[in-house]
Amino acid sequence: MHIELKSMTRKELEKHLKDVQKALKTARARDQREALKAAEKAAAEFGFSLDQLSSDAPKARKATKGKAPKKKVKSKPMYANPADKGQTWTGKGRQPNWYREAMANGVSPETLKI
Repeated sequence: MHIELKSMTRKELEKHLKDVQKALKTARARDQREALKAAEKAAAEFGFSLDQLSSDAPKARKATKGKAPKKKVKSKPMYANPADKGQTWTGKGRQPNWYREAMANGVSPETLKI
């Protein structure tokens, strides 16, 4: 069955759309009934009903929130670049280039402290 959609009016297309949506709903309900029958048959082979299996089944775990993550506290800067006081370093982590260059030039860390 081939339908020429390009030659149809908007109203005709909308009617076809409603018909297709209704057919999909019917097909989904039919598939659900068949799946339920198949599941009941499979459960019966083991001597159970679906009600027994669904009530005895272990409940799925909910994701637990647990403890709230601690807020990160920003460390206060300990060292400042003498050429640009806006460049600071906390003394933790990777050393900034300006700090490394100052150390290479013989500047003591105490002179760069804030």
